[in-house]
Amino acid sequence: MQTLRIVLVQNYTRTPGGGGRLRIRRRERAEDGGDGLPPGPIRLASPYDTDARWSAKRDLFWNGFKPHVSETCHPQADGGRPAQPNVITNVATTASTLPDTKALEPIHQALDRRRLLPARHYLDSGYPSADLIVSSAQAYAVALITPALLDTSRQAKAQEGSAAHDFTIDWDNQQVVCPAGKTSTTWNDVVQESMAKTVVSFAALDCISCPSKDHSTSARSNRRRLSLQPRELTTMSW
Repeated sequence: MQTLRIVLVQNYTRTPGGGGRLRIRRRERAEDGGDGLPPGPIRLASPYDTDARWSAKRDLFWNGFKPHVSETCHPQADGGRPAQPNVITNVATTASTLPDTKALEPIHQALDRRRLLPARHYLDSGYPSADLIVSSAQAYAVALITPALLDTSRQAKAQEGSAAHDFTIDWDNQQVVCPAGKTSTTWNDVVQESMAKTVVSFAALDCISCPSKDHSTSARSNRRRLSLQPRELTTMSW
C-alpha cells in the first residue's frame, strides 16, 4: 500500500477546485508549466519492482535497468573471422539512471577479483573521463581505448560564446585568460563530487562589457566561471 501511495503522489497532485472540492491532476514537468516531477533516480516507475527506473539514451527509452557486458576481443584472421571466439568475462546490472562512468570502477574490481583484467579495455564514449583514464592505468594497469567525451557545455553545444577549451590556463601563476584577453580574478581549490577541482572566476565588469557575454554566461552574477580538473587531467582532456 505504501508503494502504491508513493506512485500516486509522484504522478498526481491535488489542488483546490470550485465548490470547496479538490481537483486531481497529473503532474507535469515544471519547465512545461506543471507542478514538477521527482528526479529520475528516485521516481518509482513500477509498483511491481521498486528498483526499476525510466531512462533514455538518445532515441531509446526504457523502463528497467542497464546491463554492462564485458567480453574478450581477439584480432581477426585472414578469412575475416576472429582467430578465437569472444568470451563474456563479466556482466554487471545497474540502475538505468546511473551514468556509465560510475559503473566502470566496479567492473574493473570484478574483473580484477577473477584475474580477468585486460591490458586494453575498449569502451564507448559514455564510460571514460580524464580521471578514470589515469586511475585505471595507475590502479589496474589497464589502458582505456575510447573516444573522448565531447564538451557538453551550453557554449560548446550551441557553438556560440567561449567553450572551456577556448581559455588559456597558466597553471604556474594560477590564472586563466579568456578569448577576449581578460584575466581571471579568483582561483579557488575546492572539492566537488568528492573530486579535487579548481574554480576560476572572472570579474563581473569585464564580463558585462564583453560582446560575447550573452552567449558565454547566463549566471546572475554576470561573471564567467570555469571548473577545472587537476592539471594533469585537464591537459589530457583538452
